[in-house]
Amino acid sequence: MTRSMTAYALEERAAGQEVVSCEIRTVNHRYLDVSLRLPDELRAMDGIIRERIAAVLARGKVDVTIHRRQAEVADSLQVDEAMLARLQQLAAAMRDQFGSLQVEFTELLRFPGVMRRQESDADALQGALLAALDAALQGLAGHREREGQRLGQQLSDRLQRIEAALADFRRRLPLIRAALHARLQQRLAGLVSEVAGLSLDAGRVEQELAVQLTRMDVDEELDRLDSHIAETRRILSLDEPAGRRLDFLMQEFNREANTLGSKSIDKQASATIVELKVLIEQMREQVQNIE
Repeated sequence: MTRSMTAYALEERAAGQEVVSCEIRTVNHRYLDVSLRLPDELRAMDGIIRERIAAVLARGKVDVTIHRRQAEVADSLQVDEAMLARLQQLAAAMRDQFGSLQVEFTELLRFPGVMRRQESDADALQGALLAALDAALQGLAGHREREGQRLGQQLSDRLQRIEAALADFRRRLPLIRAALHARLQQRLAGLVSEVAGLSLDAGRVEQELAVQLTRMDVDEELDRLDSHIAETRRILSLDEPAGRRLDFLMQEFNREANTLGSKSIDKQASATIVELKVLIEQMREQVQNIE
C-alpha cells in the first residue's frame, strides 16, 4: 500500500489532574528524521518515543511536540490543611498579643504553599504520554495511507496515459521508418550527385540506410518503458515502503524518454515525447512524497 509522507495528528490523554498532548507533523524527507520537543520532566522518555516512531514510520521529517497542562476541573486545587491550621494558630496568637490585628481567612489561603494544584505522579504522566503518542501515530498512519492511496491513484492514471502515448508512438513507427528511409535515401543521393563521376551503388546505399535506421531504432527504448510501467505497478501494489524504488524508476523513465527524443525525427512523434516527459515529471514530483 502506497503511503504519503505528509500527515498530521493530535491526541490528548489525561493523567490525574493534568492532560498530556502529542502533536505530530510529517513531511517528505529522504530518511527518517525525528525532531522531538517535550517538557524537561518527561525528557527521560526521549528514547522510547523515538523507538515507537521508528516502528511505525520508515521515512519522513517528523516533528513531535509534547505538552502538559492542568485539566480544567474544579477539584484540581489542594489545600495543605496542616499548614493552614498552623497559620490559624499563629494568627490567633498574634490577635491575642495585638488586639487590633485582624487576619482574614482569605489572606491565609493566599499564603505560599497553602493552596497548590494537584500534581500527577511520574508514572501517570509517562503512561498518558505513551497513550497519546500511540494514538497519534495510529491516526497519522491512517492519514498517510489515505493520502498515499490518492497519490497511488494519480500515478496509476498517469501510467495509463503513458501507455496510451507509447501505443500511439508504436502505431506511427512504420510511417516514421518509411519517412526516415526516404529522407536518408534522398540525402545520400544528393551527396552522390555533388561528387562528379561518382556512381550510386544500390546495394551500398541500402546497406548504409540499414545502418542509419538501426541507429535510429527505438524498439529497445519502448520495451524498456513497458517494463518500467509494469514494475511501477508492481511496486505500487506492495504493502511496504516503496518511495526510493519508485524514485529510481522515475530516473529510468526519464532516461528512456530522453533517448526516444534524441532519435525522433517526426513532428508528431516529437510531440508525443514531450507529453511523455511531462507525465514522467509529474510522476516524479508525486513520488517525492511517497514513503
